[in-house]
Amino acid sequence: MQNKSSMVKSKILRQIPSIEEILQTKKLQRFISILSRPLVTQVSRKIADEIRKEIKKKGISFSRDEIVLRITEELETLSSISLKPVINGTGVVIHTNLGRAPIGEDVLKRILEVSKSYSSLEYDLKRGRRGERTVLLERLLSELLGAEGALVVNNNAGAVLLILSGLAKGKEVVISRGELVQIGGGFKIPEILAESGAIMKEVGTTNRTSLSDYRRAINKNTRMLLKVHKSNFWMSGFVEEVSREGLVDLGRKNHLIVVEDLGSGAVLFTEDYGLGHEPRISDAVSSGVDLVCFSGDKLLGGPQAGVIVGKRKYVEFLRRHPLYRALRLDKMVIAGLEQVVLCYLKKEEESIPVWKMISTSLDELRKRGEKISGKLKESGISVSLRESKSTVGGGSLPGETFPTVVLTIDSQIPAAMLAEKFRNLDYPVIGRIEKNRLVLDLRTIFPEQDEMVIKGIKNILG
Repeated sequence: MQNKSSMVKSKILRQIPSIEEILQTKKLQRFISILSRPLVTQVSRKIADEIRKEIKKKGISFSRDEIVLRITEELETLSSISLKPVINGTGVVIHTNLGRAPIGEDVLKRILEVSKSYSSLEYDLKRGRRGERTVLLERLLSELLGAEGALVVNNNAGAVLLILSGLAKGKEVVISRGELVQIGGGFKIPEILAESGAIMKEVGTTNRTSLSDYRRAINKNTRMLLKVHKSNFWMSGFVEEVSREGLVDLGRKNHLIVVEDLGSGAVLFTEDYGLGHEPRISDAVSSGVDLVCFSGDKLLGGPQAGVIVGKRKYVEFLRRHPLYRALRLDKMVIAGLEQVVLCYLKKEEESIPVWKMISTSLDELRKRGEKISGKLKESGISVSLRESKSTVGGGSLPGETFPTVVLTIDSQIPAAMLAEKFRNLDYPVIGRIEKNRLVLDLRTIFPEQDEMVIKGIKNILG
């Protein structure tokens, strides 16, 4: 016979509503429309099983509302991690966690045109037979950057991996210890080298590497000299590094391939925009570096991609490598990149959102801020305007800032809690905290988003 405790637990277990009954509740119906019935059903069963185990262990009862609440909490977590647009009020122009470079309207239009129908992705319209998918894109890149050839893969890590695996597998690659970098997302140069099958040969020290260090490391098994741009940090003081020109000269004398990973992908003179110096791709190419690789979604301002430019013989060798097929681009990225590169060739850089944001004047930002502030004041909400600093981000120009205008949210709510409320809006707004106040940087908020920012502030503080 069951003891009294077991009987009580059995009675509680029988009171748990069926999954079908739970799914009929208004709250779960809303999530079914967002996340689909199969996923909501799976989560409901999981939570129901957890509750049964708790009942068997502790003998506590749960009301229907408590069960539905547990389910909706998990569904809300799932909803929050789905990919959705946000308003970037952080002031970081190329924000790695917020999708890096935003895409311009002309680029999106081109992607849509190519994607919503069939396309000539690998079809030669003139000859009526199979063609190559990136012929025009690579021609445009070569023209823009003064390179003999170009090759494009899915990201810059893939570009580095293809270069090392294709050209230095089983051979030594000489690199300065000061350039064994790690960037966001866990991308580590030593790990990529190891995965490629190349043999890493470290030279110099963290802060000082001389040309003689490279020279002493060269032996019969050396294949490549690799230079990596320290894109997300900088060193000062007692430091020394070898110029790309020095490496090119050493490489030629010893019949070695010289490769430079520039990461950020600067085409323009960043100094013209009031920023510090960021190495330009065309300068690396003209210096004689055999291959240069960089990201498409950083300072270039396009969709995610890894671009390789340089000497034709090496580019064509990599094109034939089996790994290239695993890393090649999708039609949407090809269409988007073509449009971005055309913007540079036509001198229409300010149609690229990254450069439009960087070049926006303080006066323009201040006028927008005053307009937003005025509309909020009409609703009895106080925000203050002041100057602050934005950053480029995306591993570009580390430590560099440039002036901006921010909205400071005046509220008795603690800044961290206020930031959470803004993140939980239907159209999330991501800000930053300065001096225990939540601020929204207008430089990285698109003008067409100002009304949404006003609406969000009213929803929280109105």
